[in-house]
Amino acid sequence: MTRKRFVAGAKCPKCNAVDSIVLFKENGIETVECVECDYREQQTEQKVSQKANGEVIGLFKPD
Repeated sequence: MTRKRFVAGAKCPKCNAVDSIVLFKENGIETVECVECDYREQQTEQKVSQKANGEVIGLFKPD
């Protein structure tokens, strides 16, 4: 069973719903999904690290 975790305060880039984004790993790939619409994005850890900038304190790794 895949453990999904809500991202507090996150806003969906498609439908703008707040607190509707869940984060989970699917086949070793970090995936975010909106529970209100069909938005879904997958990215490897390398891609996540590249997007990180001075505003990010750390990356959440549920494993």
